[in-house]
Amino acid sequence: MMKIKLVIIALLLAGSAWLSGCEQEGPAERAGENIDQTMEDAGDRMEDAGDRMEDATDR
Repeated sequence: MMKIKLVIIALLLAGSAWLSGCEQEGPAERAGENIDQTMEDAGDRMEDAGDRMEDATDR
């Protein structure tokens, strides 16, 4: 019974240490977020350009 409690405590401590490490934002995460934002902005611009082309052909 004592071994089970120790295993459970060890797992809880390891899990909390792992989760606390996820909170930290490193340079790779910031770079990934910048890439995501850039791609989203580019997609929005492409959609706007397509809408303008469609409007121009309708006239």
